[in-house]
Amino acid sequence: MFFNSLDFALFLPIVFICYWFLTAKNLKLQNCLLIVSSYVFYGWWDYRFLLLILFSTIVDYSVGIFLNRQSNTRNRKLLLWTSIFVNLGLLGFFKYCNFFIHNFVKAFSFFGVELEESTLAIILPVGISFYTFQTLSYTIDVYRKKLKPTTDFIAFTAFVSFFPQLVAGPIERATNLLPQFYQNRKFNYSNAVDGLRQILWGLFKKMVIADGCAEYANLIFNNASDYSGSTLILGALFFTFQIYGDFSGYSDIAIGTSRLFGFNLMQNFAFPYFSRDIAEFWRRWHISLSTWFRDYVYIPLGGSRGSVKIKIRNIFIIFIVSGFWHGANWTFIAWGALNAIYFLPLLLLKHNRKNMDIVAKGSYFPSLKAALQIVFTFSLTVVAWVFFRAENISRAWSYLTNMFSHNIVSIPDVIPWPTVFVLLFFIGIEWLGRDNQYALEKFAFKASRIIRWMFYLLLVILIFLSNGKEQAFIYFQF
Repeated sequence: MFFNSLDFALFLPIVFICYWFLTAKNLKLQNCLLIVSSYVFYGWWDYRFLLLILFSTIVDYSVGIFLNRQSNTRNRKLLLWTSIFVNLGLLGFFKYCNFFIHNFVKAFSFFGVELEESTLAIILPVGISFYTFQTLSYTIDVYRKKLKPTTDFIAFTAFVSFFPQLVAGPIERATNLLPQFYQNRKFNYSNAVDGLRQILWGLFKKMVIADGCAEYANLIFNNASDYSGSTLILGALFFTFQIYGDFSGYSDIAIGTSRLFGFNLMQNFAFPYFSRDIAEFWRRWHISLSTWFRDYVYIPLGGSRGSVKIKIRNIFIIFIVSGFWHGANWTFIAWGALNAIYFLPLLLLKHNRKNMDIVAKGSYFPSLKAALQIVFTFSLTVVAWVFFRAENISRAWSYLTNMFSHNIVSIPDVIPWPTVFVLLFFIGIEWLGRDNQYALEKFAFKASRIIRWMFYLLLVILIFLSNGKEQAFIYFQF
């Protein structure tokens, strides 16, 4: 079920009414309703994979219980590795099996040994990369004794399958989200209104910005050899805003929907395209995944401690693994490696924590230095996104070489002015709201009622004037 579908537009109010009017006085019933709703939400896509979520839930719930009963270090490690093996094993089979088969055959052919390639007809379960990492964080934290294991199977099942963030995050930590299923929840009007406002902004990001940019990004990327360098730059820019609008839009809808039910999810995007260096970009982009890899991979490897060689090793590991998490394609690995190269000078010069605060805080305009830093950092991310978008390394390289060709200063062959103007409007709103959790968070307090409602009406009109097609979210494939 897509957030931008008629099905969800009917599903959400039904669940909301049942949640607050039929089960509000009983916490267990509320959690049970969320489980049923979440399984319906996920099963709407393919009911067969509900067993996969249930299996992962049972395994990690059981591991948590047994970890609490064990004091023997060896047995505790065995339990932890059971959880890691099951979760990453499922993820590896469904997401990477054919990738490894294909590259195994190619490796032998390189040495003159021809093998017959036989891949499996595997359907990638939507959201498997997200909920496996979410349950893994639970067992790892229990193993580290940072979290007491739950004995409430209903609450744990609701935590794993919570429908607003089940398919594409944020990847919530058990330390933040799980305790919220133990607490009695009361309807809060202001939280619900704020949730609806964030949902509206998320739908605008997805249906107007992302889907509007996708039309031209796909046109230009799919016919890259036919266009000038300036047009290819425009195509890369459209994809840059497509992926941001698509993914951060999903996060906004997920967070806003959660607030309707009395839950608070972590911020997943903090205006990353206003970053002044790549380190700041990665503190602001897909925060739940970046911090997951930091806490469970990077720091255990030694982080930024140790020799220069170890620092370089750890940075490349963390970025390449992050890239590979996104998909079974060498383009994602190249994207990760390129970001590692971007990041390394900052780490080695100890400038990676230089820009910790929001840019131009308390001011409408950035300084000239900050503006140039933003443009430079943004340009680096645009180049990296070409690898993320391309079908293979060869096409990515071809796209980039043509993009920087001699006709780079020519007038683009394709300039969809309505989309460009909407993008400028979007960037302006994001800039004005950059010191908030999301762009419209403080809008209600700064504008009069008539201006607020006129603005909301404008967003609704733009949403309805969008192409109207039910476009899947990009991160559903990850």
